[in-house]
Amino acid sequence: MSQTSTQTIPVAFMCVQNAGRSQMSTAFAERERKQRGLENAVEIVTGGTHPAAHVHKIVVEVMDEEGFDLSGRTPQAITTDELESCDYVATMGCSTLELDTSADVDVRDWALADPDGQDLDQVREIRDDIEQRVVALFDEIEADLE
Repeated sequence: MSQTSTQTIPVAFMCVQNAGRSQMSTAFAERERKQRGLENAVEIVTGGTHPAAHVHKIVVEVMDEEGFDLSGRTPQAITTDELESCDYVATMGCSTLELDTSADVDVRDWALADPDGQDLDQVREIRDDIEQRVVALFDEIEADLE
């Protein structure tokens, strides 16, 4: 999946509600993109198939512990066409979307537990797992760019 320096690599983080796992993934991806100087190389897309009205409060709380303010974010819808235009798609374990297998999309199902209704410690574990997965994905993307 080698890219030229003039192309961006679209990366999507999606789930059903876009109110928990995909929001955490997006926040970590934005940090990784900035820390690695990839602002012009990586486009981050996020959304859900049935977006919630707001980001889960417990997700806002555990991300705030790590210095991320998700309180102003609003879950968004995402379409199959948007996902099929991405180079990488990370689903959170709850996707019902069927992507066209002929599309050149690297789909990762992270199979993460839903943070909604969990206690703080469980949500922290999910958050930390997501952070590690996002860092590993950006390690791959960065290697692709070399």
